[in-house]
Amino acid sequence: MSCDSDVVHVFLVSFPGQGHVNPLLRLGKRLASKGLLVTFCTPESWAKHMRKASHISDEPAPIGDGFMRFESFEDGWDEDEPRRNDLDEYLPQLELVGKEVLPLMINKHAQQGRPVSCLINNPFIPWVSDVAEALGLPFAMLWVQSCACLSAYYHYYHKLVPFPSQADPEIDVHLPCMPPLRYDEIPSFLYPTTPCPFLRRAIIAQFSNLDKSFCILMDAFHELEQDNVDYMSKICPIIKTVGPLFKAPNTNTLRGDFLMADDCIDWLNSKPTSSVVYISFGSVVYLKQDQVDEIAHGLLESGVSFLWVMKPPNKYSGHDPLVLPDGFMEKAGNKGKVVKWSPQEQVLGHPSVVCFVTHCGWNSSMEAITSGMPLVAFPQWGDQVTNAKYLVDVFGVGVRMCRGEAANELITRDKVKRCLLEAIAGPKAEEMKQNMLRLKAAAEAAVAEGGSSDRNIQAFVDEVSKRSIEIKNKHAVAVAVAVAASVNKPLEY
Repeated sequence: MSCDSDVVHVFLVSFPGQGHVNPLLRLGKRLASKGLLVTFCTPESWAKHMRKASHISDEPAPIGDGFMRFESFEDGWDEDEPRRNDLDEYLPQLELVGKEVLPLMINKHAQQGRPVSCLINNPFIPWVSDVAEALGLPFAMLWVQSCACLSAYYHYYHKLVPFPSQADPEIDVHLPCMPPLRYDEIPSFLYPTTPCPFLRRAIIAQFSNLDKSFCILMDAFHELEQDNVDYMSKICPIIKTVGPLFKAPNTNTLRGDFLMADDCIDWLNSKPTSSVVYISFGSVVYLKQDQVDEIAHGLLESGVSFLWVMKPPNKYSGHDPLVLPDGFMEKAGNKGKVVKWSPQEQVLGHPSVVCFVTHCGWNSSMEAITSGMPLVAFPQWGDQVTNAKYLVDVFGVGVRMCRGEAANELITRDKVKRCLLEAIAGPKAEEMKQNMLRLKAAAEAAVAEGGSSDRNIQAFVDEVSKRSIEIKNKHAVAVAVAVAASVNKPLEY
């Protein structure tokens, strides 16, 4: 198969963050496996770290029946610009530059004989739909959170149900086909006193552009949130579940990690089956030092083996590096290992791992479900608090350790110990494991050939292919008209 104008070309634009890059890259690999040419694009400030950590080549990579390639663009700021960490300043800058640069990149592809047939973005950069509209290209969006969160944002944007307000900050939220959500269980960016109002604006802006999308792809599977998906599909028919993208076949090559993963698999190989607690709070959550101390002591007092990911802070974040209590690693001995970053997909699927202490980001939640790994929920903000509600109370696959950043609560070592032991041994642990195994089987069936997500992916590919033919025909007619005009000769059809 050649990587040229004969193939359908889809252009992905990702916000530069690990939780956004991962699912969009997985979608790209899935589309490539179906025979498309996929270009993954993100700002150079992130792309260069991807190339270094994940050994990404400049050459198109064959995946299944198609190809995957990478491009980047400068966002107009120096690499060491501290304003990158202030999304209130960075998001407008990214939009300003992106709206100017992306059309040039897309037109260049057309001139080189591989015209773009569809643009796909992820949340936080809704302006990509404006670029697509201006270029006359079909546009789709990958929703990288749960359908429950999509419903919450949709109902908030359209003012369909009451949400907490300055006047009434602690009301429950009642959404269709969902259990009542306490004020601290809705996506925290919707809370009236959120410290991140710019993130609420960025996500809500996506909903004002939904009518520009011909499809909303969701990294979830129908069987996981059936009631929510069925309801939201009635009021927004363009929603299609295509996950878990993490588990899709033929997409194991190419990663988009910002940091190179430390080697921890050999260490896991040395541990007995179902004996290691895996702890990771994702790429953004940063705990306070006293909370890290309590988790460390709780691990020691529980006596469990553990693999703990402690990502170093960004140098412009203003955070001091976290440190472990004096003598912690000596006391843990060979029972503990601490790394800066891990190959999480491999870790969650490793037979020695027994449970996952997580911030409940949607990527981590889907990876855990797809791996059949019970959870200890340690949400902080954003969609994490809503995900924790579902993981613990609806799906029955987790133990709740905390309620989120808004609670402003120090989780003591005693509670850490109690939650760990509850998730590892006893009646609840076995029930959680069985619930997880059922969800794992459903996830695998969804992405298998003929499954619900596989059918939706194929329908999307078919629609993009159909629209691609229409776009190329229009382009061919336009070229023919231009040529005919240039020689002052009537056009013959």
